[in-house]
Amino acid sequence: MRKPELAAAIAEKSDISKDKAADVLNAILDEITTAVSKGDSVSLIGFGTFERRARAARTGKNPQTGEPIQIPASNTVAFKAGKALKESVN
Repeated sequence: MRKPELAAAIAEKSDISKDKAADVLNAILDEITTAVSKGDSVSLIGFGTFERRARAARTGKNPQTGEPIQIPASNTVAFKAGKALKESVN
């Protein structure tokens, strides 16, 4: 499912227009992005938690030449599924 399809499903279930549902979805995603970029975690009970995690600098290998390369430290986003989401998948 892609973003427009998700917005359409929200519109249908909430009895609002597709444009309004798309605006709501964009607002939610913007707020999650802003919070995680500031270092806060976002917990949606039953669904899961988004959080920023730091990755340490490390040595990697160029797959074409086999030469070792230095990979710099960076931040990434992690998602941990909640209990209800895990149970619905199983």
